[in-house]
Amino acid sequence: MKTKETLNLGNTEFPMRGNLPNMEGQWAKDWEDNDLYNKRQVLNEGKPSFYLHDGPPFANGNIHMGHALNKISKDIIVRYKSMNGFRAPFVPGWDTHGLPIEQQLAKKGIKRKEMTLSEYRKLCFDYAMGEVDKQREDFKRLGISADWDNPYITLQPEFEKEEVKMFGEMVEKGFVYRGKKPVYWSPSSESTLAEAEIEYKDVKSPSLFVAFKVKDGKDLLDNDTSFIIWTTTPWTLPANVAIAVNPRFEYSLIEADGKKYVVASQRLNEVAETLEFKDVKVLKVIKGSELEMMTAQHPFYDRDSLVILGNHVTLDDGTGLVHTAPGHGTDDFNAGSKYDLPILSPVDGHGNMTDEAPGFEGMYYDDVNKPVTELLKEKGALLKLSFFTHSYPHDWRTKKPVIFRATPQWFASIDPFRQDILDEINKINFTPDWGQQRLYNMIKDRGDWVISRQRAWGVPLPIFYAEDGTPIMTSETINHVADLFGEFGSNIWLEKDAKDLLPEGFTHPGSPNGQFTKETDIMDVWFDSGSSHRGVMKARPNLGFPADLILEGSDQYRGWFNSSLITSVAVNGQAPFKSILSQGFTLDKNGHKMSKSLGNTILPSDIEKQFGAEIIRLWVASVDTSSDVPVSVDSFKQVSDIYRKIRNTLRFMLANTDDFDPKTNSVAYDDLRQVDQYVSVKLDMLINNVLDHYENNDFSSVYKEVMAFITNDMSAFYLDFAKDVVYIESVDSHARRCMQTVMYDAVVKISKVLTPILPFTMEQIWKFTKENEEYIQLSEMPVKVEINNSELLNNWSEFLAIRDNVLKSLEEARNAKLIGKSMEAKVTIYADSNIQSLLQNLDSDLEQLLIVSGFELKELSEATDDADTYKEVKVLVEQADGDVCKRCRMTKTDVGSDSDLPELCARCAKIVRDNYPEAVAEGLE
Repeated sequence: MKTKETLNLGNTEFPMRGNLPNMEGQWAKDWEDNDLYNKRQVLNEGKPSFYLHDGPPFANGNIHMGHALNKISKDIIVRYKSMNGFRAPFVPGWDTHGLPIEQQLAKKGIKRKEMTLSEYRKLCFDYAMGEVDKQREDFKRLGISADWDNPYITLQPEFEKEEVKMFGEMVEKGFVYRGKKPVYWSPSSESTLAEAEIEYKDVKSPSLFVAFKVKDGKDLLDNDTSFIIWTTTPWTLPANVAIAVNPRFEYSLIEADGKKYVVASQRLNEVAETLEFKDVKVLKVIKGSELEMMTAQHPFYDRDSLVILGNHVTLDDGTGLVHTAPGHGTDDFNAGSKYDLPILSPVDGHGNMTDEAPGFEGMYYDDVNKPVTELLKEKGALLKLSFFTHSYPHDWRTKKPVIFRATPQWFASIDPFRQDILDEINKINFTPDWGQQRLYNMIKDRGDWVISRQRAWGVPLPIFYAEDGTPIMTSETINHVADLFGEFGSNIWLEKDAKDLLPEGFTHPGSPNGQFTKETDIMDVWFDSGSSHRGVMKARPNLGFPADLILEGSDQYRGWFNSSLITSVAVNGQAPFKSILSQGFTLDKNGHKMSKSLGNTILPSDIEKQFGAEIIRLWVASVDTSSDVPVSVDSFKQVSDIYRKIRNTLRFMLANTDDFDPKTNSVAYDDLRQVDQYVSVKLDMLINNVLDHYENNDFSSVYKEVMAFITNDMSAFYLDFAKDVVYIESVDSHARRCMQTVMYDAVVKISKVLTPILPFTMEQIWKFTKENEEYIQLSEMPVKVEINNSELLNNWSEFLAIRDNVLKSLEEARNAKLIGKSMEAKVTIYADSNIQSLLQNLDSDLEQLLIVSGFELKELSEATDDADTYKEVKVLVEQADGDVCKRCRMTKTDVGSDSDLPELCARCAKIVRDNYPEAVAEGLE
């Protein structure tokens, strides 16, 4: 008989290599074929509810790593909740309207003006649904568990119906109005933009100091004086109608190089230096409030420029006198409105100057800067021209600059319920906590919301106009349109005449001839997604309102978080979510935000092909998402190494519990050896901590603690000496069954707590356990237990510290060629009585724990000079006496003590004699 046949070598068919790129797709199909998502929902019926509301990604192109980070994070949370006592449905969503889809059709050669608007919108619909299908498969490939057959999509008729009804409720409450205000306008998109659609880039701009001659100085200023303004947008000077000053500031009338000017007193030195004035005298100091209603002459038009007061004027830069064009700036508009100033905006939708800017008609606004500057110079009004680089708003889709442009738009008024929104923000839980102040400040400072867009692809604004131009927005008309949208889809707005979209028999005093027209603008896409609390949470049974949690990137503070909050407070009087968890952006190796438009993304599909989706999922759990997250292929290589550590450690435990039946072979805790109790308690502590981390959505701490337990407690300690027990001892020996009990418990519990992060791998492992559930996803999380084992933990913690000293001495002995493997060594520990008592009471074989062939414990006073000195003990490593046992590989002096088994030590000989009598009779090879 061969010696190997007397060993209990671990055995499992669980493969060492996961072959994840090839196998994950098959496993995901199996989950889908067996309807695991819905089976989990059935299991959770009647349990407390937890609802994470999915913020809709835009349906355009395959998913990128930011999508993966976001959706995997959600999946981890929902999987955990589903396995831990909650009914946690997950309905994925998509945002499907807006300019990017129109741009994609244009790239495909679709000519919008060569077909009806309805035909064009059908093409947009088909394209968007194709992108939804593409992204849905991408998300499935990542192992995301969701109600994929019933997502919410903003183009669905049932969603559009609820969005329009919500709009109607805002109208009914007086929150919607039409006005002409400066809004972000993108000439490249030919549409207004929301704040969330703005990104900032550095641009080079002109810096002009311009003199406006005093026309009426109210007896305080002579007509030979000029107000000095500073501007970086010369193209807006044709729209100038005022100069704003701050009523609280002091202004100096100066004489400089023989000419008289007015500037803010606190800006005088900087202005004089910039304008290179040689001889400056202060003639008079005037309060800003005294300048009100003075007039200046426009520098190149026959028009007055009124001096007005405005608290928005600062002393941070410029001259303290602000060129004011109410048609091109929010502060300008607000200040000018108090003086009933005209709102000039001589720029059309393409960005070209209109005839309201004589001399510049037809020129692109940015091309006007140079001729305006030349005209100012010709008129003697230009005091200084220079250039500087600064941050300027751009359209986040076209990457082109935007302008402020006053156009008639539909607005949602924020002021009437702003305080209600702020009060609701104070009730929301934020992670990270700085998010609360960020969102609070955004709402506190934001202006009214422009909800109309001049595009084709979106939800039409359900507004009619009477013959006299009166807007018609009644509950009757809006709800009727909403019902039509719900039945036929919003294309019916384009396919039917206005009179056919109104309720039967509808009349209006403004239309004596019964003629009506309809609005051509669409809703802002942020109004679409911001309606999801109405179109999804409230519209679908078994979801719930408000959501327990939403989780998106930090850019959504000005996007979806913002729009959802505003619309919900407007119609429901409360926030649509209880908690917000925000994540940072994914960054490339150079620290730049990953963006499809920049071409610096890493596609999840590429990582899946090389490493597998599990590696992406483990990476998500490993990183701190509270700030921006760097991503590189190297980061996935590193995580892949960690994955192998997890997989192989669990595989080792599976292999060595292959002959273990938890129902018949388990050892009760009180009957375990101390070392097994210690590791069992450490496992319980791990589970307690991990469950707490999951409750706090702290995946990186889950990852760190599981890895610390696997690496330090198991691989480096418990499993390190386990082979001498599970391989060597008799199959049913108490020590072996003790270790198998702990190992099996660890496999089951660790597999469960890692399922939200690594569902593919843990499902594969589950097939090799003896648990009842067919799928680990249909099992429950381990329960937290109370830990009352401080003495045990302290004793073994102290032992492990001593063991570290021994391991260091063994390593030094190995480096000195005194020994090879540790089993060739004998270790002597010199210690005081306290340490000796500790080691003697551990009820364990210290040779086995230290993986040495000889161990001796002596008084500290007996230490020899060649012993290594540590804080509490001294350690001596020597070559062990004896011969190497062929079976356990330890060096023992009793090898050959059994004449029938001459190559075995006494311990192994007894095990073989008791369990393999044929080996005694036949001899061992």
